[in-house]
Amino acid sequence: MSSTVAGGLVGLAFGLGVWLTVARLAARHVTLDERLAPYLRARRSTSALIALPEVATPIAVIERLVAPFTADALRLVAQLSAPSEQVRARLVRAGRDDSVEQFRVGQVVGLAAGLAAGVAGALVLVAWRGTPLGALVGLVGVSAVAGVLVPDWWLGRQVRRREARMLAELPAVAELLALAVAAGEGALGALERVSAASGGDLGVELARTLAEARSGEPLTVALDRLSARTGLAALARFAEGVAVALTRGTPLADVLRAQAQDVREASRRALMETGGKKEVAMMVPVVFLILPVTVVFAVFPSLVVLQVGP
Repeated sequence: MSSTVAGGLVGLAFGLGVWLTVARLAARHVTLDERLAPYLRARRSTSALIALPEVATPIAVIERLVAPFTADALRLVAQLSAPSEQVRARLVRAGRDDSVEQFRVGQVVGLAAGLAAGVAGALVLVAWRGTPLGALVGLVGVSAVAGVLVPDWWLGRQVRRREARMLAELPAVAELLALAVAAGEGALGALERVSAASGGDLGVELARTLAEARSGEPLTVALDRLSARTGLAALARFAEGVAVALTRGTPLADVLRAQAQDVREASRRALMETGGKKEVAMMVPVVFLILPVTVVFAVFPSLVVLQVGP
């Protein structure tokens, strides 16, 4: 009786296993790519017998160990800083050839440096004054966030400086283009001559625009890309004015001179506004530093005479 029960249990288990296997095979859907993969596999161009074996160096081992943490750090940095599209546009505006991935790696390095500086500062505070744990954790967190945001701040500073230089170069470049066009040069010839003569940031952008126009793009499209690459409204108006002049047949020299004059007027207005703001800022040391010192010098002798008395 017991042998019969045991045999039945064994048969039941075997049947259940066969049923589960068949059900798993039936549920697994084989795609077309999986069917064709064995027949489309790339063949080796050389023999596998002469292939060099991979040498497990310490650096490769460290890279494999650090790779998951680096991926997590990259995702954290992407969440803390600006989006990738905005970073890519700012890199182009700054004139840098770095990719977004390289910029993110720099932010990860900044994160590591900030963490190291925060931990070092926390250890110094613990050894010196016995600071509470919450303040130490806050110090480490602030240092890490600062390490992530410093490259982003530096990128924004580079963008502002480059755009300021381009804005300062724009009137002279527009005048040179107007002179070249008035002398009989065409639009492409004038761009070539001016981009070769001017070596600033705007000259580099004009050379890039000229290269795009020579590669087959219409000059108006290349000028539109020039205005899209930069964040300057004056340069966008300049490119739009040149494109409209080329499309409608307006005298290009007059348009360029008008653009140069508009840029000079805008620069003059910006300078006057900056001077007005600086004038207000200059009142702060006058009121809070120079004026109190003057009052002290005027009142101090009288106070001394009153204290001494007859």
